[in-house]
Amino acid sequence: MLVGYARVSTTDQSLDLQKDSLEKADCEKIYHDVASGVADSRPGLEKLMSFIRKGDTLVVWKLDRLGRSLRNLIDTINSLHKKGIGFKSIQESIDTTTSGGKLVFHIFASLAEFERELIIERTQAGLKAARARGRLGGRPSKLDDKGIEQAKKMMRDTGISINEICKVLNISRATLYRSVKKKISKDI
Repeated sequence: MLVGYARVSTTDQSLDLQKDSLEKADCEKIYHDVASGVADSRPGLEKLMSFIRKGDTLVVWKLDRLGRSLRNLIDTINSLHKKGIGFKSIQESIDTTTSGGKLVFHIFASLAEFERELIIERTQAGLKAARARGRLGGRPSKLDDKGIEQAKKMMRDTGISINEICKVLNISRATLYRSVKKKISKDI
């Protein structure tokens, strides 16, 4: 069975073109959503996924109608493949029920994986370069050296509770202990 899926981003847009193409492609059932590609909630797609069965083929007018990103699209199609469900995109002429369609899809998947790896490499190189310049990244400490010394002094005074110290310095207990511990290890 061919099952269609159509999506538009806003209520100003029309599903007619997509629905007409899916009907022309002999889809027996068509699900649709009016939601942006980044929206997590797509009830039409969720209904489709619970309806579609092994041996069926999911048909879309265009690839970007199904996935929020290339990675999401590939994950969705791989999930369909594991369930024995085919995939077909009308505009891109991709049909994973054929060997040629599987090849094209795997090339897309390889390119997406390559792009992902490049992003990871560039990020790691940037972090390494920043560390070499003395930047550690992350959130700045709430307590500077002067604040840590004040905290240590207050902690030595047994008449002041930890909660009172935290209130005076406007920090949490975890921040207090972490800052003092970090300062002690630096001094050693």
